[in-house]
Amino acid sequence: MPIGFAYTLIVLLIITSALLTMLVLLHRGKGGGLSSMFGGGVSSSLAGSSVAEKNLDRYTVLVGIVWFACIVGLGLWLKLEMAAGAVS
Repeated sequence: MPIGFAYTLIVLLIITSALLTMLVLLHRGKGGGLSSMFGGGVSSSLAGSSVAEKNLDRYTVLVGIVWFACIVGLGLWLKLEMAAGAVS
């Protein structure tokens, strides 16, 4: 596989890592979390969670899946490159 594939995955991994960190910090904890600073704590709740919190959960899971796919993709790329280097 070309080296550009690895660089693309590395850049995507860095972006998703920063985004995932931000999204996790935005979640409401026992004390309200950072999400209450941005208006997340003022909404009325339906079944214990607001629409903003549900969307935040969805975005966090989506970014987590992309982050995980980048990790697996880089691992597979590295394995293929190591196997190709051993054969040469």
